[in-house]
Amino acid sequence: MLQKVLEYIHNMFINSPNPGTYTIENGAISPSVALKEGQRIWIVGSDLNDGVYTYHESGFRDDDDTDVAGLRDETFSGSVCALSIPPTIIALAGEIKEWVEQYGASVNSPYTSESVIGVYSYTKQTVNRAGGGNPSVSWQDVFKTELDRWRRVSF
Repeated sequence: MLQKVLEYIHNMFINSPNPGTYTIENGAISPSVALKEGQRIWIVGSDLNDGVYTYHESGFRDDDDTDVAGLRDETFSGSVCALSIPPTIIALAGEIKEWVEQYGASVNSPYTSESVIGVYSYTKQTVNRAGGGNPSVSWQDVFKTELDRWRRVSF
């Protein structure tokens, strides 16, 4: 979810872009990029590994920091960008992920009720952050106020 949030706000919080030719072998990136434990990277230009990953001494993990990323072996010309994502954004991405898990199915449903007796009608499902109140149809709508602070016009 973190990568989706960063893409949505057009802000990857790039600290250093590091363009070049890279080889990924056995989960290691060469030449190496100076990273701190828990720091994120954004791989761009790869055929097999584009995305946001979290660095750990034990290996890279996916952008949600839940599973071993399983970086696939390849050589590519692109960038391995060290990121400096504020903790606020990381926490917000976690909240968004929880919201999507709780309300995503309802939001994606085309209706909440349907009547076939008499005149056909249906009601579109709407859910806000708390599950009621002001209607919203996506996590982007629900978290817009918090996300707008970090939004850029483009990458």
